Amino acid sequence: MDILTRAASGPQLDLSTAIPGTMMDVSLNIRWIFEHAVRNNPRREIVARLDDGTLFRYTYADFGKRVAQLAHALVGLGVKPGDRVASFAWNTHRHLELYYAVPMIGAVLHTTNIRLFPEQVAWVLQHGGDRLVFVDESLRAPLEKALATAPNYHPEIVVMSAPPASAAAAPASASAAPDASGTSYFESLLASQPETFDWPDVDENAAAILCYTGGTTGDPKGVAYTHRSTVIHSFAATLVDAIGIRQSDSVLPVVPMFHANAWGSPYYVLTIGAKYVLPGPKLDPHSVIDLVEGEKVTISLGVPTVWLAVRDELEKRDAYLPTLKTLLIGGSAVPPSLFDDLKKRGISILQGWGMTEMSPLGTTSTLMHENENLPWAEQRADLLKQGRFNPICAWKVVGEDGKDVPTDGRTAGDLWVRGHAITGGYFNVSEPLPVFKDGWFMTGDVATVDPRGYLSIVDRSKDLVKSGGEWISSVDLENAVMGHPSVREACVIGLAHEKWQERPVAFVALREGHTLDEATLQAWIGERVAKWWIPDRVVFIEAIPRTGVGKFLKRELRATYGDLLLGT
Repeated sequence: MDILTRAASGPQLDLSTAIPGTMMDVSLNIRWIFEHAVRNNPRREIVARLDDGTLFRYTYADFGKRVAQLAHALVGLGVKPGDRVASFAWNTHRHLELYYAVPMIGAVLHTTNIRLFPEQVAWVLQHGGDRLVFVDESLRAPLEKALATAPNYHPEIVVMSAPPASAAAAPASASAAPDASGTSYFESLLASQPETFDWPDVDENAAAILCYTGGTTGDPKGVAYTHRSTVIHSFAATLVDAIGIRQSDSVLPVVPMFHANAWGSPYYVLTIGAKYVLPGPKLDPHSVIDLVEGEKVTISLGVPTVWLAVRDELEKRDAYLPTLKTLLIGGSAVPPSLFDDLKKRGISILQGWGMTEMSPLGTTSTLMHENENLPWAEQRADLLKQGRFNPICAWKVVGEDGKDVPTDGRTAGDLWVRGHAITGGYFNVSEPLPVFKDGWFMTGDVATVDPRGYLSIVDRSKDLVKSGGEWISSVDLENAVMGHPSVREACVIGLAHEKWQERPVAFVALREGHTLDEATLQAWIGERVAKWWIPDRVVFIEAIPRTGVGKFLKRELRATYGDLLLGT
Protein backbone atom coordinates (compact mmCIF):
# COMPACT_ATOMS: atom_id res chain seq x y z
CA MET A 1 0.00 0.00 0.00
CA ASP A 2 1.47 3.37 -1.00
CA ILE A 3 1.72 6.32 1.36
CA LEU A 4 -1.16 8.21 -0.29
CA THR A 5 -3.48 5.23 0.05
CA ARG A 6 -2.45 4.74 3.69
CA ALA A 7 -3.15 8.39 4.41
CA ALA A 8 -6.61 8.13 2.89
CA SER A 9 -7.51 4.98 4.82
CA GLY A 10 -5.88 5.89 8.16
CA PRO A 11 -7.44 7.58 11.19
CA GLN A 12 -9.40 10.72 10.38
CA LEU A 13 -8.27 13.85 12.21
CA ASP A 14 -10.53 16.70 13.31
CA LEU A 15 -9.16 19.64 11.34
CA SER A 16 -11.67 22.18 12.64
CA THR A 17 -9.13 23.46 15.16
CA ALA A 18 -6.34 23.99 12.62
CA ILE A 19 -4.77 27.45 12.90
CA PRO A 20 -5.04 29.66 9.79
CA GLY A 21 -1.76 30.74 8.25
CA THR A 22 -0.74 34.34 7.71
CA MET A 23 0.23 34.16 4.03
CA MET A 24 -1.39 36.28 1.33
CA ASP A 25 -4.04 34.59 -0.81
CA VAL A 26 -2.77 35.49 -4.29
CA SER A 27 -4.26 33.75 -7.30
CA LEU A 28 -1.99 31.46 -9.28
CA ASN A 29 -3.07 32.71 -12.68
CA ILE A 30 -1.33 33.38 -15.98
CA ARG A 31 -1.38 37.10 -15.30
CA TRP A 32 1.20 36.40 -12.57
CA ILE A 33 3.64 34.93 -15.12
CA PHE A 34 2.93 37.71 -17.62
CA GLU A 35 3.48 40.62 -15.25
CA HIS A 36 6.61 39.02 -13.78
CA ALA A 37 8.07 38.50 -17.28
CA VAL A 38 7.33 41.98 -18.59
CA ARG A 39 8.41 43.84 -15.44
CA ASN A 40 11.55 41.84 -14.62
CA ASN A 41 12.90 40.95 -18.07
CA PRO A 42 11.64 43.79 -20.30
CA ARG A 43 14.65 43.71 -22.66
CA ARG A 44 14.72 39.93 -23.23
CA GLU A 45 13.98 38.92 -26.81
CA ILE A 46 11.26 36.93 -28.51
CA VAL A 47 12.18 35.96 -32.09
CA ALA A 48 9.77 34.44 -34.62
CA ARG A 49 10.36 33.18 -38.14
CA LEU A 50 7.42 34.12 -40.37
CA ASP A 51 5.89 32.28 -43.32
CA ASP A 52 8.22 34.04 -45.79
CA GLY A 53 11.32 33.10 -43.79
CA THR A 54 11.99 36.58 -42.41
CA LEU A 55 12.63 37.03 -38.69
CA PHE A 56 10.48 39.19 -36.45
CA ARG A 57 12.04 40.14 -33.14
CA TYR A 58 10.88 42.22 -30.23
CA THR A 59 11.35 42.54 -26.49
CA TYR A 60 9.25 41.22 -23.63
CA ALA A 61 8.19 44.84 -23.01
CA ASP A 62 6.90 45.20 -26.59
CA PHE A 63 5.27 41.79 -26.31
CA GLY A 64 3.38 43.04 -23.24
CA LYS A 65 2.04 46.04 -25.14
CA ARG A 66 0.80 43.88 -28.03
CA VAL A 67 -0.86 41.42 -25.62
CA ALA A 68 -2.78 44.36 -24.13
CA GLN A 69 -3.80 45.52 -27.61
CA LEU A 70 -4.95 42.01 -28.45
CA ALA A 71 -7.01 41.85 -25.27
CA HIS A 72 -8.82 45.07 -26.28
CA ALA A 73 -9.40 43.60 -29.74
CA LEU A 74 -10.84 40.40 -28.30
CA VAL A 75 -13.24 42.32 -26.09
CA GLY A 76 -14.20 44.40 -29.13
CA LEU A 77 -15.02 41.17 -30.97
CA GLY A 78 -17.40 40.27 -28.17
CA VAL A 79 -15.27 37.62 -26.45
CA LYS A 80 -16.46 37.10 -22.88
CA PRO A 81 -15.12 35.10 -19.91
CA GLY A 82 -15.66 31.40 -20.55
CA ASP A 83 -15.79 31.76 -24.36
CA ARG A 84 -13.54 29.43 -26.33
CA VAL A 85 -11.21 30.99 -28.87
CA ALA A 86 -9.38 28.61 -31.23
CA SER A 87 -5.95 28.92 -32.81
CA PHE A 88 -4.92 27.07 -35.97
CA ALA A 89 -1.36 28.20 -36.22
CA TRP A 90 2.38 27.58 -36.26
CA ASN A 91 4.80 28.60 -33.51
CA THR A 92 4.91 32.38 -33.99
CA HIS A 93 4.85 35.56 -31.91
CA ARG A 94 1.19 36.18 -32.73
CA HIS A 95 0.29 32.72 -31.49
CA LEU A 96 2.25 33.41 -28.31
CA GLU A 97 0.28 36.63 -27.79
CA LEU A 98 -2.94 34.61 -27.91
CA TYR A 99 -1.56 32.34 -25.18
CA TYR A 100 -1.63 35.30 -22.80
CA ALA A 101 -4.37 37.66 -23.98
CA VAL A 102 -7.14 35.05 -24.26
CA PRO A 103 -6.88 33.44 -20.80
CA MET A 104 -6.03 36.73 -19.07
CA ILE A 105 -9.45 38.15 -20.01
CA GLY A 106 -11.09 35.00 -18.64
CA ALA A 107 -11.66 33.23 -21.96
CA VAL A 108 -10.19 29.86 -22.99
CA LEU A 109 -7.63 29.35 -25.78
CA HIS A 110 -8.20 26.14 -27.74
CA THR A 111 -4.97 25.25 -29.56
CA THR A 112 -6.09 23.10 -32.48
CA ASN A 113 -3.96 20.39 -34.08
CA ILE A 114 -3.31 21.49 -37.66
CA ARG A 115 -2.35 17.93 -38.68
CA LEU A 116 -5.68 16.26 -37.95
CA PHE A 117 -7.87 15.14 -40.84
CA PRO A 118 -10.31 17.87 -41.98
CA GLU A 119 -13.30 16.10 -40.41
CA GLN A 120 -11.42 15.82 -37.10
CA VAL A 121 -10.49 19.51 -37.16
CA ALA A 122 -14.13 20.47 -37.65
CA TRP A 123 -15.17 18.01 -34.94
CA VAL A 124 -12.82 19.38 -32.26
CA LEU A 125 -13.71 23.00 -33.11
CA GLN A 126 -17.40 22.26 -32.69
CA HIS A 127 -16.86 20.05 -29.64
CA GLY A 128 -14.80 22.79 -28.03
CA GLY A 129 -17.55 25.31 -28.74
CA ASP A 130 -15.17 27.72 -30.49
CA ARG A 131 -16.89 30.88 -31.74
CA LEU A 132 -13.72 32.49 -33.08
CA VAL A 133 -10.73 30.94 -34.91
CA PHE A 134 -7.33 32.61 -35.37
CA VAL A 135 -5.53 31.07 -38.35
CA ASP A 136 -2.14 31.63 -39.99
CA GLU A 137 -2.36 32.78 -43.61
CA SER A 138 -0.50 29.66 -44.79
CA LEU A 139 -3.06 27.45 -43.00
CA ARG A 140 -6.16 29.25 -44.20
CA ALA A 141 -6.87 26.76 -47.01
CA PRO A 142 -6.68 23.65 -44.74
CA LEU A 143 -8.97 25.35 -42.22
CA GLU A 144 -11.50 26.23 -44.92
CA LYS A 145 -11.37 22.62 -46.16
CA ALA A 146 -12.09 21.44 -42.63
CA LEU A 147 -14.97 23.87 -42.12
CA ALA A 148 -16.49 22.74 -45.43
CA THR A 149 -17.13 19.36 -43.82
CA ALA A 150 -19.37 21.07 -41.21
CA PRO A 151 -21.79 23.23 -43.27
CA ASN A 152 -23.80 24.28 -40.21
CA TYR A 153 -20.79 25.57 -38.27
CA HIS A 154 -19.68 29.13 -39.00
CA PRO A 155 -17.11 30.54 -36.57
CA GLU A 156 -15.65 34.01 -37.08
CA ILE A 157 -12.19 33.90 -38.71
CA VAL A 158 -9.20 36.11 -37.94
CA VAL A 159 -6.17 35.70 -40.23
CA MET A 160 -2.95 36.07 -38.25
CA SER A 161 -1.20 38.54 -40.54
CA ALA A 162 -1.41 42.08 -41.78
CA PRO A 163 -4.25 42.72 -44.22
CA PRO A 164 -3.65 42.72 -47.99
CA ALA A 165 -2.11 45.92 -49.35
CA SER A 166 -5.45 47.25 -50.62
CA ALA A 167 -7.11 46.86 -47.22
CA ALA A 168 -4.08 48.25 -45.40
CA ALA A 169 -4.40 51.48 -47.38
CA ALA A 170 -7.91 52.03 -46.02
CA PRO A 171 -8.59 54.03 -42.84
CA ALA A 172 -7.84 52.14 -39.61
CA SER A 173 -11.50 51.81 -38.68
CA ALA A 174 -12.33 50.38 -42.11
CA SER A 175 -9.36 48.01 -42.30
CA ALA A 176 -10.23 46.58 -38.87
CA ALA A 177 -13.64 45.52 -40.16
CA PRO A 178 -14.14 42.07 -41.76
CA ASP A 179 -13.69 41.90 -45.52
CA ALA A 180 -16.33 40.70 -47.98
CA SER A 181 -15.75 37.08 -46.96
CA GLY A 182 -16.20 37.90 -43.26
CA THR A 183 -12.47 37.69 -42.54
CA SER A 184 -10.65 39.99 -40.13
CA TYR A 185 -6.87 40.47 -39.92
CA PHE A 186 -4.80 40.28 -36.76
CA GLU A 187 -2.72 43.40 -37.29
CA SER A 188 -5.75 45.48 -38.24
CA LEU A 189 -7.48 44.47 -35.04
CA LEU A 190 -4.49 45.58 -32.98
CA ALA A 191 -3.95 48.88 -34.76
CA SER A 192 -4.77 51.95 -32.62
CA GLN A 193 -5.67 49.80 -29.59
CA PRO A 194 -4.36 50.97 -26.18
CA GLU A 195 -1.08 49.42 -25.06
CA THR A 196 -2.27 48.82 -21.51
CA PHE A 197 -5.15 46.77 -20.18
CA ASP A 198 -6.85 46.64 -16.79
CA TRP A 199 -6.41 42.89 -16.31
CA PRO A 200 -9.06 41.14 -14.20
CA ASP A 201 -8.00 38.81 -11.39
CA VAL A 202 -9.16 35.56 -13.03
CA ASP A 203 -9.98 32.67 -10.69
CA GLU A 204 -7.00 30.32 -10.58
CA ASN A 205 -9.29 27.32 -11.01
CA ALA A 206 -10.88 28.68 -14.19
CA ALA A 207 -10.02 26.99 -17.48
CA ALA A 208 -7.25 28.76 -19.39
CA ILE A 209 -6.19 26.46 -22.25
CA LEU A 210 -8.05 23.65 -24.00
CA CYS A 211 -5.94 20.93 -25.63
CA TYR A 212 -7.17 17.78 -27.33
CA THR A 213 -5.38 14.44 -27.37
CA GLY A 214 -4.09 13.07 -30.67
CA GLY A 215 -7.08 10.80 -31.25
CA THR A 216 -5.02 7.63 -31.70
CA THR A 217 -7.93 5.65 -30.21
CA GLY A 218 -11.38 7.06 -31.03
CA ASP A 219 -12.23 10.74 -31.08
CA PRO A 220 -9.75 13.25 -29.61
CA LYS A 221 -10.45 14.09 -25.97
CA GLY A 222 -10.30 17.59 -24.54
CA VAL A 223 -8.23 18.56 -21.50
CA ALA A 224 -8.94 21.95 -19.94
CA TYR A 225 -5.85 23.25 -18.14
CA THR A 226 -6.57 25.72 -15.36
CA HIS A 227 -4.61 28.87 -14.61
CA ARG A 228 -3.42 27.22 -11.39
CA SER A 229 -2.25 24.00 -13.04
CA THR A 230 -0.45 26.00 -15.74
CA VAL A 231 1.49 28.12 -13.24
CA ILE A 232 2.41 25.14 -11.05
CA HIS A 233 3.53 23.15 -14.10
CA SER A 234 5.70 26.09 -15.17
CA PHE A 235 7.39 26.25 -11.78
CA ALA A 236 8.04 22.50 -11.77
CA ALA A 237 9.32 22.33 -15.38
CA THR A 238 12.05 24.90 -14.79
CA LEU A 239 13.61 23.13 -11.81
CA VAL A 240 17.28 22.24 -12.23
CA ASP A 241 16.46 18.53 -12.12
CA ALA A 242 13.66 18.99 -14.64
CA ILE A 243 14.47 21.04 -17.77
CA GLY A 244 16.71 23.43 -15.90
CA ILE A 245 16.14 26.55 -18.01
CA ARG A 246 18.03 29.70 -17.02
CA GLN A 247 17.45 33.34 -17.89
CA SER A 248 20.60 33.24 -20.01
CA ASP A 249 19.26 30.44 -22.24
CA SER A 250 17.89 30.70 -25.75
CA VAL A 251 15.04 28.19 -26.14
CA LEU A 252 13.69 26.81 -29.42
CA PRO A 253 10.43 24.80 -29.27
CA VAL A 254 10.34 22.68 -32.42
CA VAL A 255 7.42 20.81 -30.86
CA PRO A 256 4.23 22.56 -32.08
CA MET A 257 2.22 24.80 -29.80
CA PHE A 258 -0.85 22.64 -30.42
CA HIS A 259 1.01 19.65 -28.91
CA ALA A 260 0.25 20.15 -25.20
CA ASN A 261 1.20 23.85 -25.45
CA ALA A 262 4.62 23.10 -26.94
CA TRP A 263 5.12 21.08 -23.74
CA GLY A 264 4.24 24.13 -21.66
CA SER A 265 7.11 26.26 -22.96
CA PRO A 266 5.11 29.45 -23.75
CA TYR A 267 4.66 29.80 -20.02
CA TYR A 268 7.78 28.41 -18.36
CA VAL A 269 10.23 30.10 -20.76
CA LEU A 270 8.72 33.50 -19.97
CA THR A 271 8.54 32.58 -16.28
CA ILE A 272 12.33 32.32 -16.29
CA GLY A 273 12.91 35.18 -18.73
CA ALA A 274 14.89 33.25 -21.35
CA LYS A 275 15.09 34.17 -25.01
CA TYR A 276 12.26 32.45 -26.87
CA VAL A 277 12.82 31.47 -30.52
CA LEU A 278 9.73 30.45 -32.48
CA PRO A 279 10.42 28.53 -35.73
CA GLY A 280 7.23 29.10 -37.71
CA PRO A 281 6.33 26.57 -40.42
CA LYS A 282 9.83 25.63 -41.62
CA LEU A 283 10.96 22.61 -39.62
CA ASP A 284 13.24 20.90 -42.13
CA PRO A 285 16.77 20.17 -40.86
CA HIS A 286 18.36 23.05 -42.83
CA SER A 287 15.93 25.57 -41.35
CA VAL A 288 16.29 24.21 -37.81
CA ILE A 289 20.09 24.27 -38.01
CA ASP A 290 20.10 27.83 -39.41
CA LEU A 291 17.87 29.03 -36.59
CA VAL A 292 19.96 27.31 -33.91
CA GLU A 293 23.13 28.89 -35.32
CA GLY A 294 21.67 32.34 -35.93
CA GLU A 295 19.92 32.73 -32.57
CA LYS A 296 22.56 30.85 -30.53
CA VAL A 297 19.96 28.38 -29.25
CA THR A 298 21.06 26.52 -26.10
CA ILE A 299 17.96 24.36 -25.42
CA SER A 300 15.50 22.90 -27.89
CA LEU A 301 12.40 20.74 -27.58
CA GLY A 302 10.98 18.24 -30.06
CA VAL A 303 10.08 14.68 -31.01
CA PRO A 304 12.77 12.24 -32.24
CA THR A 305 11.80 12.56 -35.92
CA VAL A 306 13.06 16.13 -36.17
CA TRP A 307 16.36 15.36 -34.49
CA LEU A 308 16.98 12.22 -36.52
CA ALA A 309 16.88 14.41 -39.63
CA VAL A 310 19.06 17.10 -38.00
CA ARG A 311 21.54 14.39 -36.93
CA ASP A 312 21.79 13.11 -40.50
CA GLU A 313 22.35 16.63 -41.85
CA LEU A 314 25.06 17.39 -39.28
CA GLU A 315 26.85 14.15 -40.13
CA LYS A 316 26.59 14.90 -43.85
CA ARG A 317 28.22 18.31 -43.27
CA ASP A 318 30.47 17.04 -40.47
CA ALA A 319 29.15 20.10 -38.63
CA TYR A 320 28.64 21.06 -35.00
CA LEU A 321 26.21 23.35 -33.18
CA PRO A 322 28.45 24.76 -30.46
CA THR A 323 25.78 26.70 -28.53
CA LEU A 324 23.22 23.87 -28.45
CA LYS A 325 23.75 21.96 -25.22
CA THR A 326 20.45 20.24 -24.42
CA LEU A 327 17.60 18.65 -26.35
CA LEU A 328 14.42 17.76 -24.49
CA ILE A 329 12.96 14.89 -26.51
CA GLY A 330 9.58 13.28 -25.93
CA GLY A 331 6.61 11.83 -27.77
CA SER A 332 8.33 8.48 -28.25
CA ALA A 333 11.43 6.73 -26.93
CA VAL A 334 14.81 8.17 -27.94
CA PRO A 335 16.71 5.79 -30.24
CA PRO A 336 20.03 4.93 -28.54
CA SER A 337 21.88 5.68 -31.78
CA LEU A 338 20.52 9.25 -31.77
CA PHE A 339 21.63 9.69 -28.16
CA ASP A 340 25.16 8.52 -28.95
CA ASP A 341 25.52 10.36 -32.27
CA LEU A 342 24.50 13.72 -30.82
CA LYS A 343 26.67 13.26 -27.74
CA LYS A 344 29.68 13.01 -30.05
CA ARG A 345 28.75 16.49 -31.27
CA GLY A 346 28.47 17.96 -27.77
CA ILE A 347 24.66 17.81 -27.51
CA SER A 348 23.05 16.13 -24.50
CA ILE A 349 19.63 14.55 -24.76
CA LEU A 350 17.20 14.98 -21.89
CA GLN A 351 14.45 12.45 -22.32
CA GLY A 352 11.02 13.41 -21.02
CA TRP A 353 7.77 11.55 -20.56
CA GLY A 354 4.30 12.90 -20.10
CA MET A 355 0.88 13.20 -21.69
CA THR A 356 -1.57 15.87 -22.77
CA GLU A 357 -3.51 14.91 -19.65
CA MET A 358 -0.46 15.84 -17.53
CA SER A 359 0.16 19.38 -18.88
CA PRO A 360 2.34 17.41 -20.08
CA LEU A 361 5.64 16.93 -18.20
CA GLY A 362 5.85 13.95 -15.83
CA THR A 363 9.51 12.87 -15.83
CA THR A 364 12.93 13.90 -17.09
CA SER A 365 16.03 11.74 -17.38
CA THR A 366 18.45 13.76 -15.27
CA LEU A 367 21.27 12.14 -13.30
CA MET A 368 20.89 12.03 -9.53
CA HIS A 369 23.66 12.17 -6.94
CA GLU A 370 23.79 8.36 -6.63
CA ASN A 371 24.77 7.87 -10.26
CA GLU A 372 26.86 10.97 -11.00
CA ASN A 373 30.09 9.05 -10.36
CA LEU A 374 29.09 5.76 -11.96
CA PRO A 375 30.80 4.47 -15.13
CA TRP A 376 29.45 6.00 -18.32
CA ALA A 377 27.74 2.77 -19.40
CA GLU A 378 25.57 2.83 -16.26
CA GLN A 379 24.86 6.55 -16.54
CA ARG A 380 23.89 6.07 -20.19
CA ALA A 381 21.43 3.34 -19.20
CA ASP A 382 19.73 5.74 -16.78
CA LEU A 383 19.69 8.61 -19.24
CA LEU A 384 17.96 6.42 -21.83
CA LYS A 385 15.10 5.77 -19.41
CA GLN A 386 12.11 8.09 -19.25
CA GLY A 387 13.52 9.57 -16.06
CA ARG A 388 12.53 10.56 -12.54
CA PHE A 389 9.18 12.06 -11.61
CA ASN A 390 8.84 15.78 -10.98
CA PRO A 391 7.60 16.83 -7.53
CA ILE A 392 4.05 17.64 -8.67
CA CYS A 393 3.40 14.13 -10.02
CA ALA A 394 2.55 11.26 -7.68
CA TRP A 395 2.66 7.78 -9.22
CA LYS A 396 2.14 4.08 -8.67
CA VAL A 397 2.60 1.00 -10.83
CA VAL A 398 -0.23 -1.49 -10.41
CA GLY A 399 -0.09 -5.22 -11.18
CA GLU A 400 -2.86 -7.46 -12.51
CA ASP A 401 -3.87 -8.22 -8.91
CA GLY A 402 -4.51 -4.54 -8.25
CA LYS A 403 -1.53 -4.22 -5.91
CA ASP A 404 1.58 -2.08 -6.31
CA VAL A 405 4.43 -3.94 -7.99
CA PRO A 406 7.98 -3.85 -6.57
CA THR A 407 10.15 -0.90 -7.63
CA ASP A 408 12.91 -3.22 -8.80
CA GLY A 409 13.26 -1.99 -12.39
CA ARG A 410 12.04 -5.37 -13.68
CA THR A 411 8.45 -5.92 -12.57
CA ALA A 412 6.04 -4.17 -14.92
CA GLY A 413 2.54 -2.92 -14.27
CA ASP A 414 0.03 -0.27 -15.27
CA LEU A 415 1.19 3.28 -14.54
CA TRP A 416 -1.22 5.51 -12.61
CA VAL A 417 -0.58 9.18 -11.79
CA ARG A 418 -2.17 12.07 -9.92
CA GLY A 419 -1.08 15.60 -9.14
CA HIS A 420 -1.44 19.36 -9.37
CA ALA A 421 -1.24 19.54 -13.17
CA ILE A 422 -2.98 16.27 -14.10
CA THR A 423 -6.54 16.23 -15.39
CA GLY A 424 -9.32 14.63 -13.37
CA GLY A 425 -11.64 14.27 -16.37
CA TYR A 426 -12.24 15.26 -19.98
CA PHE A 427 -13.94 18.35 -21.36
CA ASN A 428 -17.56 18.20 -22.51
CA VAL A 429 -18.07 14.43 -22.23
CA SER A 430 -21.49 12.96 -21.52
CA GLU A 431 -20.19 10.12 -19.34
CA PRO A 432 -16.93 9.73 -17.37
CA LEU A 433 -14.38 7.55 -19.15
CA PRO A 434 -12.98 4.49 -17.33
CA VAL A 435 -9.45 5.88 -17.05
CA PHE A 436 -10.01 7.62 -13.71
CA LYS A 437 -10.21 5.65 -10.49
CA ASP A 438 -10.06 6.72 -6.84
CA GLY A 439 -8.50 10.06 -7.75
CA TRP A 440 -5.90 8.52 -10.09
CA PHE A 441 -5.47 8.80 -13.86
CA MET A 442 -4.65 5.46 -15.51
CA THR A 443 -2.19 6.42 -18.24
CA GLY A 444 -2.46 3.28 -20.39
CA ASP A 445 1.31 2.85 -20.19
CA VAL A 446 2.94 -0.34 -18.93
CA ALA A 447 6.05 0.60 -16.97
CA THR A 448 8.71 -0.29 -14.44
CA VAL A 449 10.33 1.92 -11.80
CA ASP A 450 13.78 1.07 -10.47
CA PRO A 451 15.02 1.49 -6.86
CA ARG A 452 16.35 4.98 -7.67
CA GLY A 453 13.01 6.14 -9.02
CA TYR A 454 13.75 5.97 -12.76
CA LEU A 455 10.69 5.27 -14.88
CA SER A 456 10.95 3.01 -17.94
CA ILE A 457 7.97 2.78 -20.26
CA VAL A 458 7.71 -0.84 -21.38
CA ASP A 459 4.89 -0.18 -23.81
CA ARG A 460 1.42 1.18 -24.27
CA SER A 461 -0.88 -1.53 -22.95
CA LYS A 462 -2.57 -1.79 -26.36
CA ASP A 463 0.79 -2.17 -28.15
CA LEU A 464 2.27 -5.08 -26.20
CA VAL A 465 2.72 -8.14 -28.41
CA LYS A 466 1.39 -11.38 -26.88
CA SER A 467 3.15 -14.30 -28.54
CA GLY A 468 2.29 -17.80 -27.33
CA GLY A 469 1.13 -16.42 -23.98
CA GLU A 470 4.31 -14.36 -23.42
CA TRP A 471 4.62 -10.58 -23.67
CA ILE A 472 7.04 -8.78 -26.00
CA SER A 473 7.67 -5.05 -25.52
CA SER A 474 7.34 -3.25 -28.84
CA VAL A 475 9.32 -0.30 -27.39
CA ASP A 476 12.30 -2.47 -26.37
CA LEU A 477 12.26 -4.24 -29.72
CA GLU A 478 12.06 -0.91 -31.58
CA ASN A 479 15.08 0.35 -29.67
CA ALA A 480 17.00 -2.82 -30.53
CA VAL A 481 16.20 -2.46 -34.23
CA MET A 482 17.10 1.25 -34.22
CA GLY A 483 20.50 0.35 -32.85
CA HIS A 484 21.53 -0.83 -36.33
CA PRO A 485 23.67 1.86 -37.99
CA SER A 486 21.65 1.74 -41.23
CA VAL A 487 18.24 2.17 -39.55
CA ARG A 488 16.77 5.66 -39.25
CA GLU A 489 13.64 4.63 -37.38
CA ALA A 490 11.63 1.50 -36.69
CA CYS A 491 8.14 0.67 -35.52
CA VAL A 492 7.04 -2.74 -34.19
CA ILE A 493 3.47 -4.05 -34.04
CA GLY A 494 1.93 -7.40 -33.25
CA LEU A 495 0.03 -9.07 -36.09
CA ALA A 496 -2.31 -12.03 -35.98
CA HIS A 497 -0.61 -15.44 -36.25
CA GLU A 498 -2.37 -18.81 -36.64
CA LYS A 499 -0.12 -20.64 -34.15
CA TRP A 500 1.24 -18.03 -31.72
CA GLN A 501 -1.77 -15.66 -31.54
CA GLU A 502 0.48 -12.69 -32.34
CA ARG A 503 3.98 -12.23 -33.66
CA PRO A 504 6.06 -9.05 -33.96
CA VAL A 505 6.59 -7.38 -37.31
CA ALA A 506 9.09 -4.54 -37.71
CA PHE A 507 8.56 -1.64 -40.10
CA VAL A 508 11.89 0.01 -40.90
CA ALA A 509 12.93 3.24 -42.61
CA LEU A 510 16.59 3.29 -43.60
CA ARG A 511 19.00 6.18 -43.40
CA GLU A 512 19.69 7.99 -46.66
CA GLY A 513 22.20 6.14 -48.83
CA HIS A 514 22.08 2.91 -46.78
CA THR A 515 20.93 -0.53 -47.95
CA LEU A 516 19.89 -3.53 -45.87
CA ASP A 517 17.95 -6.74 -46.45
CA GLU A 518 15.43 -8.49 -44.24
CA ALA A 519 17.47 -11.61 -43.40
CA THR A 520 20.59 -9.61 -42.50
CA LEU A 521 18.65 -7.33 -40.14
CA GLN A 522 16.82 -10.28 -38.53
CA ALA A 523 20.16 -11.99 -37.88
CA TRP A 524 21.58 -8.77 -36.39
CA ILE A 525 18.55 -8.36 -34.12
CA GLY A 526 18.86 -12.01 -33.03
CA GLU A 527 22.26 -11.25 -31.52
CA ARG A 528 20.70 -8.63 -29.23
CA VAL A 529 17.32 -9.98 -28.11
CA ALA A 530 15.82 -13.33 -27.14
CA LYS A 531 15.36 -15.54 -30.19
CA TRP A 532 11.60 -15.62 -29.81
CA TRP A 533 11.55 -11.79 -29.96
CA ILE A 534 13.02 -11.70 -33.50
CA PRO A 535 10.37 -10.16 -35.80
CA ASP A 536 8.78 -12.69 -38.13
CA ARG A 537 8.96 -10.09 -40.89
CA VAL A 538 10.85 -6.86 -41.53
CA VAL A 539 9.03 -4.52 -43.91
CA PHE A 540 11.09 -1.67 -45.37
CA ILE A 541 9.08 1.50 -45.97
CA GLU A 542 9.96 5.07 -46.96
CA ALA A 543 8.55 6.64 -43.80
CA ILE A 544 6.63 5.41 -40.78
CA PRO A 545 3.14 6.93 -40.51
CA ARG A 546 2.78 9.27 -37.55
CA THR A 547 0.07 11.11 -35.70
CA GLY A 548 -0.17 14.89 -35.82
CA VAL A 549 2.08 15.10 -32.76
CA GLY A 550 4.80 12.77 -34.10
CA LYS A 551 3.89 9.46 -32.49
CA PHE A 552 3.88 6.23 -34.50
CA LEU A 553 0.43 5.67 -36.02
CA LYS A 554 0.36 1.93 -35.39
CA ARG A 555 -3.32 1.50 -36.15
CA GLU A 556 -2.66 2.54 -39.77
CA LEU A 557 0.01 -0.14 -40.10
CA ARG A 558 -2.32 -2.72 -38.54
CA ALA A 559 -5.08 -1.78 -40.99
CA THR A 560 -2.76 -2.04 -43.99
CA TYR A 561 -0.73 -5.12 -43.03
CA GLY A 562 -3.13 -6.96 -40.69
CA ASP A 563 -3.10 -10.20 -42.74
CA LEU A 564 0.63 -10.20 -43.46
CA LEU A 565 1.36 -13.32 -41.35
CA LEU A 566 -1.83 -15.17 -42.27
CA GLY A 567 -0.91 -15.77 -45.91
CA THR A 568 -3.94 -13.87 -47.26
